[in-house]
Amino acid sequence: MKNSIKKTLVASGLASLLLLSACSSDDREESTESNTDTNYSEAVDYSITGIEPGAGIMIAAETALEDYEHLDGWDLVSSSSGAMATALETAIENEEPIIITGWSPHWKFAKYDLHYLEDPKNSFGDDQSIETIVRKGLKEDQPNAYKVLDQFNWTSDDLDGVMEQIADGGDPAEVASNWVEDNPEMVAEWTEGAEEVSGEEIELSYVEWDTEIGSTNVVKKVLEDLGFEVKITPLDMAVMWESVATGETDGMVAAWLPVSQGELYEKHKDDVENLGVNLEGVKIGLVVPDYMDINSIEELEAK
Repeated sequence: MKNSIKKTLVASGLASLLLLSACSSDDREESTESNTDTNYSEAVDYSITGIEPGAGIMIAAETALEDYEHLDGWDLVSSSSGAMATALETAIENEEPIIITGWSPHWKFAKYDLHYLEDPKNSFGDDQSIETIVRKGLKEDQPNAYKVLDQFNWTSDDLDGVMEQIADGGDPAEVASNWVEDNPEMVAEWTEGAEEVSGEEIELSYVEWDTEIGSTNVVKKVLEDLGFEVKITPLDMAVMWESVATGETDGMVAAWLPVSQGELYEKHKDDVENLGVNLEGVKIGLVVPDYMDINSIEELEAK
């Protein structure tokens, strides 16, 4: 009798364990299906977190909302570069969905795991470059500054290191000074053939984007080490182009071409001199955290 009861209890226990195991398995499968089937479009309230209105990437994003007809009714929310970065950080901390207007080089790609959404309609264009633009007559007026600006050229890896330190709270001037000190061979290439001066004044304009804050401060330090008195002036993008075209400022290393600032270049190209590319491989588009299981703009859903 005792053996019969014992066998019954063992069988009952095994049945319970099998039932619990099956339930756990079902729960895991349901959880996996839930993650896979997340409606990210609904989760972000059919909105894209952008930056300053009028920026080239915002114009491209507006074009994308037109090109991808199923995105009719989506909202492109204007803010600022800083506000966008804050929204991204908050979303990642909480592992929440977010879609932003993104670009690289940018420190956020070094800090977070992110990816671009594929853009089969090419609304955001092909890879771009950052180019150096100066006022007409700079070569004759200040040949040594012109030579440095003309020879300035570096890589995304170089700029990423500068941007990341500034984003972490470093003073831009101090970070730039340290970078210049640590990279004498590259600086020597930029300054080759340029003579030292004594107090010549030059003014560079820039947009307060992380890339331009980094690059402009580095160029400023290089020119100062040659004896220039350098003023750097943050301006709205359109005003920056206007200031160089009218000679109010001497130049900039902040022209994203041909897409982001292409319209401004076409407007002012007869009144400025383009010294060419200072950084290649620039990209813009819609960006999401890697934990979002989505790879293309076409996967976003209609509102």
